[in-house]
Amino acid sequence: MSIRYGLLALLESGPRYGSQLRTDFESRTGATWPLNIGQVYTTLQRLERDGLITPEGGGDAKQQLYAITEPGRRELAEWFSRPVDRTQPARDELAIKLAMAVGTPGVDVAEIIQAQRRHTLQAMQGYTRLKARALAAGPDTSDEMAWLLVLDQLIFFAEAENRWLDHCESRLVRFARDRRDRPVSAPSAPPADEPDTPDPAATAGRRPGARP
Repeated sequence: MSIRYGLLALLESGPRYGSQLRTDFESRTGATWPLNIGQVYTTLQRLERDGLITPEGGGDAKQQLYAITEPGRRELAEWFSRPVDRTQPARDELAIKLAMAVGTPGVDVAEIIQAQRRHTLQAMQGYTRLKARALAAGPDTSDEMAWLLVLDQLIFFAEAENRWLDHCESRLVRFARDRRDRPVSAPSAPPADEPDTPDPAATAGRRPGARP
């Protein structure tokens, strides 16, 4: 859905060809989320079908100029005003991996955490270098400012993931310690043997003092 509205936002500033939309989208986001040109044209076809954009001029899809319509502007404005839904989060591969690893025999969960921490730290360092270069050059255009905002989000996300990995490591250590220190319940003793009790039916009619 973000691609759909991203293309509408780019068209708001003027008509564009599909190839221009792809280039401008990647420029605005610093190529963080590269777009396949086929995905661009598929999205444009759907936007046209829904009456949110209109083609201008002739030619095939790859040579078509597209412009946003009034319904498209209204939908774009509604998207900008609507908070991003966080109550239905996207599936996160790392969270799923750790959740599955905890219950899988023979898997070293601590090593998974360490490997991910190294990777995330390297990614964060790369984003930080990119941010330093962007700031040194000075954000003179809206595309450069947009790229800085994306970089900030990537850095904050990496920092949060590292804190979460530290938390997971501590929780797993406590979990293992608690299981180790949990007292083992002693097996219950079998019931004591009860003394033999004469069967009333067997002794019925027997004289007092007589041997059985």
